[in-house]
Amino acid sequence: MGHAGAAAAAVRYLRSTGAPAPVETLPRPELRCVGEDERAPVDQAEFRRVLGNFATGVTVITASPEAGFACQSFSSLSLDPPLVAFMVGRTSTTWPRIARAGAFCVNVLAADQSELCRAFAVRGADKFAGVPYDASPVSGSPRLTGTLAWIDCTIHAVHTGGDHLIVVGRVDALGAGDADGTPLLFHRGRFVRP
Repeated sequence: MGHAGAAAAAVRYLRSTGAPAPVETLPRPELRCVGEDERAPVDQAEFRRVLGNFATGVTVITASPEAGFACQSFSSLSLDPPLVAFMVGRTSTTWPRIARAGAFCVNVLAADQSELCRAFAVRGADKFAGVPYDASPVSGSPRLTGTLAWIDCTIHAVHTGGDHLIVVGRVDALGAGDADGTPLLFHRGRFVRP
């Protein structure tokens, strides 16, 4: 199954479960691909090294007490309607559970939550063991205790992006904790303090 097929399958699944939000796969833009003879491929190690210079915030995306993962690729997307986006690897074992839920909560981590981030970055472990949380107000997705902010969302659309899927969420509710809190940042392969 190709990248477009994976996104289309996710959309079909969400529709079949009666997901509350209209989920659509948008048509591919009419863009010309760069030919192999026009540009040398970028070395993956060099790609990671160079892009590692861009500092990112760190979040944990949750959908149920069995579905959550650490995520650096989160962004606001639109004010009207209120949309956010995150990227997830196509091989993620957590993504199918989030897709089935049809909703998720973005938990923006504070500087002192690096161990929490590490716990949610491990495959196959009980990521929620000993982690305090309550239910977000609309979706009921886990809202982790002590985070800087939380954003409760319904899946709005899924797009392909190379070896990742781009998940767009419609914001249903949100809130912030301590306004003076310091965020957890990731830069050059490690956590840093601003």
